[in-house]
Order: sequence, then C-alpha cells, then structure tokens
Amino acid sequence: MDKMTLSRCLELTCLKFPGKTAITFCRNAKVETEITFDALDRDSNRFANKFRRMGVEKGDRVILFFPKSLTFVVAHLGLQKIGAISVPLNTGFKKSEMEYFIRDSNPKLILAGREQESLIRQAAGELTSIVVDTDKPYQTDAIFLNASDAKIDDHTAPDDPALIIYTSGTTGKPKGAVLTQGNLVHDAKNIIRIWEISDPDVLCHALPLFHVHGLCFALHTCLLAGAQVILLDSFSPETVVEILSKGLEDRTCTVFMAVPSMYAKMMEIAEGKKLDFRGVRLWTSGSAPLLPKDFERIRQTFGKEPVEREGMSETGMNFSNPVMGVRKPGSIGLPLPGLQVRIVNPETFEDLPAGETGEIWLKGPAVTPGYWQKHEENAKAFVDGWFRSGDLGRVDEEGYYYLTDRLKHIIISGGENISPKEVEAVINRVEGVSESSVVGVPDDKWGEKVVAAVVPKKEAAVSREAIMSYCKEHLHSWKCPKEIRFLDALPRNAMGKVLKKEVEKLFLS
Repeated sequence: MDKMTLSRCLELTCLKFPGKTAITFCRNAKVETEITFDALDRDSNRFANKFRRMGVEKGDRVILFFPKSLTFVVAHLGLQKIGAISVPLNTGFKKSEMEYFIRDSNPKLILAGREQESLIRQAAGELTSIVVDTDKPYQTDAIFLNASDAKIDDHTAPDDPALIIYTSGTTGKPKGAVLTQGNLVHDAKNIIRIWEISDPDVLCHALPLFHVHGLCFALHTCLLAGAQVILLDSFSPETVVEILSKGLEDRTCTVFMAVPSMYAKMMEIAEGKKLDFRGVRLWTSGSAPLLPKDFERIRQTFGKEPVEREGMSETGMNFSNPVMGVRKPGSIGLPLPGLQVRIVNPETFEDLPAGETGEIWLKGPAVTPGYWQKHEENAKAFVDGWFRSGDLGRVDEEGYYYLTDRLKHIIISGGENISPKEVEAVINRVEGVSESSVVGVPDDKWGEKVVAAVVPKKEAAVSREAIMSYCKEHLHSWKCPKEIRFLDALPRNAMGKVLKKEVEKLFLS
C-alpha cells in the first residue's frame, strides 16, 4: 500500500507546477474554463471547507449525481481533502436504481444536477441534497466558490476509504467496490510509470467520470503527473477526431484513452481522410475486449498501435501491453508492478500452468479491501487474501495474459458492465411475462449487446414493444435489451439451471 494520500500527492504536484494549466474544460467543443494547478488546489480547499460546514466528516459518503464538469472534479477532490468518500453515479440511472444506491451507501449529502433534481427529490426523501447547475460556466457558480480557501488539516490515512464505485454483481444488485487512498495513489503512480506520463503530456479526456477508467486511470493519473487535461463535457467522435488531429487552439494532445466502441465511432469518421495524428504518442484501450481486427484497424487509421490494458473497479489497472515493447493483439498484456497473479482452477483452487485456462486471481496494493457493507460477497470474492476476479484467462510462455471468458455472466456493452439478473428482474415485472433469461451476444459496434429470451404466461398477450417500453422506463438505455425472442420454455439442465449458452445460440443462429 502506498504511504501517501491522493490529496497529499496532488498538493505536491500543485506546489511543483503552480501556474501551469491543470484542466481545460470544453463545452460543445469550445474552451469554456481553464484552471491552473494552484487554483485547483485553492478551489478544492473551498469545496472541502463548504462540505465541512455542511456537516460532512471523515468517512461520510457523498453521492455525485450530476454531469461531467469541472465542478465534478473539484468537488471530488474537495471530498478527498476531508477524508469523505466520493460516490460517483451515472446520471442516466432511474428512480428505482437510485433508491437502491441511496439505501446501500447511506450518504450524508447528495450533489445532483438540474435534470436530476426531481428524481433525487423523489428518491432521497429527507436527505440533504444540493443542486449543481453545470449549464453555468464553472467560474460563475458561487455555491462552493464563495467558501474559505484555507488549507484543510488532513487527518486522512492511506488505509482510509476514498471512493465507492458501483459495479454489477451476479446477485443482480450492484456492489460498491471500496477503494482506499492508498489504492488510488498506487494505481495512479503505476500508470504514470508504465505509460511514461509526465508534465509535458496533454490528455484528451472523453470518458465519463463515474468509472475508474475516466476518474482514476485518466484524471487522477494525469493530475498527479502534472500533465494537462482537456476535459470534454461529453464524447463526440467528431470533436475528438478534430482535437486529436488538429489540436485545441495552441494545445496538441499527446495521450488518448478510450473504450473499443469509442474507437469504432471515431474510425467511421477518420478512415479515408488525410488527417494528421502524429502528435498523439499514446492510444490506450480498455473496459471491454479489443478484437485483433480492430487493433489493426486502429493502427492503420491513427498511425500507431493501441496499448490494450485491463482493469476492474475492484482492483484498479491490472495488466497493460508495454509502451516500449511488443504489443500483442488480443492480449491484455503484462501485470503491472506490485501485482501478483495466479491462474487457478475455479473448482479445485489449484494453480494451472502456462497455456491452460482458469480463473484469474489477484493480490496487490491497488486491490479493494472489499465491497461496501457486503460481508457475504466479500467472503466469496476473497480466498486467503487473493481476489477472485471472476474472469477466465490464460498466460502464454512470455508472460502475456489473455481473457478468454467470464465466470460471471456480466455483459460488457460499450465499456459498461451490465448485470443480466438486474435486467431479468425488470422484464419479469412486465404484466404477462412468466420468466426471462438475459445474455450478451457479440456486436460489432458495442462489443456485446443485451438480448432477452422471454417466456410469456399462458394465454397472456405480451408484446416486444411493451417489454422494451417498460425497460426504458426503469433501466438506463444501455441495459435495455436490443432483441427479444419469445419461447415456450427456457432451456435448462437436469438441475433446473438455465443454460445461458443455449440462450445465446438462439440469437446467433
């Protein structure tokens, strides 16, 4: 475990590069606000002091439920300064989903966007909430910036929880992976080291901030390295292609991080055009598998091989192909420094030799101490200090790792983790539905897409449209099934367990 906290590390960076631009926030492809490292330190002090005046203390959870913005970043950093726990959530979540997250995390405070205000009023009851209007330029929002910028007395320790990232679980209910201060610092320093991130770098940040990919791997890493972050309000393939090829005013981006579905949309725009991407030294891909054919397509379109890597909400980044060295298409690469890895027979727990497929077990300074308030899940997830990833994989003779399947039936669509059981629970509430089975099948655009096999009740009249409409009302769009097949009965084995592979075949034939 690293001996430093995230706030202390960032404070040292701010002292080293006080007048250097830390973040350039762009709205609709236009520069709206720039903030130096010195100002970032001052403003996060203001947020921290405001939170304290509102009664937020060390260990309290604060939900961040508003759009990607500079305010989001500074609020998160302010919470870290007082030892509170950030709980970032996707603004697309619906009322029933938010009710669960609020019950589970028991927050002291909720920060909600204008469009999320009504939902939070319904879901949060008497909990204290603040509406954050991210449509306003950052510098004009006085909710937090009128507070004192006095330095906070930091009593936070490396083992203290810093972040809760909700991830889909096999039980159907999301689990909150707790990441400590030490977890976050070790992860950021690891990435800085292996990807050679330094202060001359400029990151084009087009990822959401409610995942470890965008928040930890991208934002934390670049800020701690003293690099500049071009923070886009949302992902637009046209905007990203233009910024990466032409720069943003006088800035040339050197680093870009994305998921495969983002690259697919960008390549539709960039292919066949004479664009200059030579300023970008590092293209990385993660959060979902990158097909070997797409690896080659990225190389041809953007002029460099992508660096494919693998990470989890529970562990930070685990594997990466080398920046200087052989990058193997289809491989997630080599273990990061400090990470121990085993390939284990999931039934006997015996270690397997190179070339054989088993469950990937992990141990290291970035691995979560456990899920928030989930004692039974923690008992299943850890064996003698080893974290069971739930992923099946293998290692070759040169030490490169490959993901081959998942023990858990989590669907990864466009980099988003989706629990089939959660979707099934919603479909099964539709009037006229007896039961359902949700699986993921390959999709050229999203990596996987959600599909559902549905068994109607006898003599019931239920339509695809009714199921789709109900899902859209209760689930984020990326969780909703893209195809539905009606069956008389779900395929099952002798023990009555649904045969997911047989369900998948229905949509592949």
